Amino acid sequence: MNNVSWQSEDAPDPIELGVLGWILVILRGLPLAILVFGGLIVLLAVRLVERPLYGLHRPVTPYISQFVCRNAFRILGIGFKTSGALMQHPGAVVANHTSWLDIFALNARKRVYFVSKAEVANWPGIGWLARATGTVFIERNPKKAREQTQIFEDRLKAGHKLLFFPEGTSTDGLRVLPFKTTLFAAFFTEELRQSIYVQPVSVIYHAPKGQPDRFYGWWGDMDFGPHLLKTLGARRQGSVELIYHAPARVSDFENRKLLAAHCEEAVRHAHSWARLEK
Repeated sequence: MNNVSWQSEDAPDPIELGVLGWILVILRGLPLAILVFGGLIVLLAVRLVERPLYGLHRPVTPYISQFVCRNAFRILGIGFKTSGALMQHPGAVVANHTSWLDIFALNARKRVYFVSKAEVANWPGIGWLARATGTVFIERNPKKAREQTQIFEDRLKAGHKLLFFPEGTSTDGLRVLPFKTTLFAAFFTEELRQSIYVQPVSVIYHAPKGQPDRFYGWWGDMDFGPHLLKTLGARRQGSVELIYHAPARVSDFENRKLLAAHCEEAVRHAHSWARLEK
């Protein structure tokens, strides 16, 4: 999620919508709101039946989230392209983080459960959606490290594909920051190490023609509202590209730092090449 720990050297681009831009905000924003919150109502209704029957297992509701995310890009007019095979092994997914759009993009092809900082649970709108879709919330409190590791274990054993952003913050989309290794430690417990894999994914945004390369970037202290309006009101839209890399078996790595470095290199290499080939 957006975080103030990384700042671009340049100020964010100013938002100038114009009359046509505001018309597009309405034409795209209204259907998008109906899709997202209508999907949320359906998901909560299904979950009332699903939870008593299956507990942590969610055999139905992830398909609702995936349907919403896939169609969100159709409403926005943003191109969506993916390559690489989806991981079939039990485990987690890691990716670079550019924008709130990452949530839609990464959910659109693969049914995943995001890992987020605990305070997001209390954000209006976003927090409700995150809780309903099974997001794992973690606190930056060393005293709760063991408890949170147990939550990871329980969710992974339930067959959930957990997804987190090891950079720890979002960027302008022009770079990949060093991966933090803390969350990788959860995969090295005796219960998980021999059976868990981690799949790196590169997320690359291609800006609309005539717009700055960082058009879709949402970083630092940028507010969500203005960035949403800019995205909705864009006369031309660009695209997002996901590149799924070969899953890494946790037991092949001596420690979390080596695993994190391997995933970072895979994400960074493909991200750099995709931007050069644009």
